[in-house]
Amino acid sequence: MKYKVAQSNWGELNGEHIFLYELSNDNGLKVHITNFGAAIQSVFVPDSKGQLADVVLGYDDLQGYLNDDFYIGTVVGRFANRIAGGKVIINGETHQLTVKDGGFHHHGGKVGFNKKTWKSRSFTHEHGVGVTLEYLSIDGEEGFPGNLLTKVTYTLNNQNQLLVNFEATTDKATLINLTQHAYFNLAGHNNGSILHHKLLLPLKNYLPVNDIQVPTGVITPVVSTPFDFTKFRPVGERIAVDNDQLNLSRGYDHSWVIKKRHSSQLKLAARLFEPTSKRVLNVFTSEPAIHIYTGNFLDDTIRGKAGSNYPFRSGICLETQHYPDAPNQPHFPSTLLRPGNTFKSSTVFEFGVNM
Repeated sequence: MKYKVAQSNWGELNGEHIFLYELSNDNGLKVHITNFGAAIQSVFVPDSKGQLADVVLGYDDLQGYLNDDFYIGTVVGRFANRIAGGKVIINGETHQLTVKDGGFHHHGGKVGFNKKTWKSRSFTHEHGVGVTLEYLSIDGEEGFPGNLLTKVTYTLNNQNQLLVNFEATTDKATLINLTQHAYFNLAGHNNGSILHHKLLLPLKNYLPVNDIQVPTGVITPVVSTPFDFTKFRPVGERIAVDNDQLNLSRGYDHSWVIKKRHSSQLKLAARLFEPTSKRVLNVFTSEPAIHIYTGNFLDDTIRGKAGSNYPFRSGICLETQHYPDAPNQPHFPSTLLRPGNTFKSSTVFEFGVNM
């Protein structure tokens, strides 16, 4: 086996070292991870001719991630996505979370996990190579109760799978909803629009949103809607049709239902295919939902790796997570974590080619 891990210094922030880790497997796949924001900085994947390309959006240096407003490649928490109103009741006690101007909590608050320095260590074992990162979110951070210790482990194996495993514990009842916010472009991170990618979501229901893009609470069939990806379809095939949901979000920015209860069972959530390179990405997860975001707020001002820019819809996010606004929707899978319990979540990004 030729599993390798290399660590390089990437800077310093508030007296803490920032590192960039390079993971590689026997097949030539390479993944770069930084402990700032626990971000996936690069993923190099061969195409059908064996040519490597970096298939995730990202930045060349720490400053790029410090300036980033789009959560590019980072871990999002303590609560990914949106909570309407920002007030939550836990064990009969009301907690006011930090909110945006629209009156909702979003992606962990003003300074979420994507802007934190995580403790990190690399490892190699017979099943792969990886990095484990830990962050302690203190009681009251962004309005959440409890000291929450979160761990994310990235593992690259010889099946060309990048495993993302979350664990978290708390000393007070709190809320948790974590996701990996990589933007994928299987043609290469600097190859423009992702609308020609073909997407398969073997999922029968999605969650419509209201005018602040929070789920209405109604679990809705995808049949006869632009949200039906139960067969492979180009991402852009119906993204511009006159549809209230697509108009609200400037495209796809919605959650699809994988299962109605959280469990450890891994299920296929999505398949993404890029016709020119023939690269394929399969996503398996234990999470009950996947949120598809088509980069609707990216623009030409974003300067990414190697001097490239990331224009409108140049990346697609496949965010495995719990349902947005779960604290306000009792029929959604619970995001409550109590002392003595451990939150666990697994997602597998499996890369390949379709010859």
